[in-house]
Amino acid sequence: MGMYKHMKERWKKPNEEVKKRLKKFRKEGTFKGIDRPTRVDRARELGYKSKQGISVVRTKVKKGTRKRRSVSGGRKTTKSGSKNPRDKSKQKIAEERTSKKFPNLRVLNSYWVAEDGKHKWFEVILVDPDHPAIEKDDDLKWICKNKEKNRSLR
Repeated sequence: MGMYKHMKERWKKPNEEVKKRLKKFRKEGTFKGIDRPTRVDRARELGYKSKQGISVVRTKVKKGTRKRRSVSGGRKTTKSGSKNPRDKSKQKIAEERTSKKFPNLRVLNSYWVAEDGKHKWFEVILVDPDHPAIEKDDDLKWICKNKEKNRSLR
């Protein structure tokens, strides 16, 4: 097995390192720019390259679903105020929020990093379309086109 295969296998079985990592994640804010991805194997699969113009941001999203509006008057049903599922995944919500926070960068992809009872953390790979290193790269120059603006919001 190769190195990335071993890394992928380790992520399937959480251990004490994950608990320490979660303590650190909880203290951080909603968006945290990081130097290198936590899951290098997954990031490389999704198009991450260690070069200028590419950055990774860890994003925190609350777990759970939205609450329905409560009934203002009249007979209350048993389902009044109960939760119903959103039409978007937590990962999609994380990508959208990150693209709004960093409007000059474009979202390439994202992947799951950790979760606890209250939050889920995703790492979002962002690309700077104006950087010359990205414009020269054959694998990433497609994201520099104007039609790729706000692609995470579609």
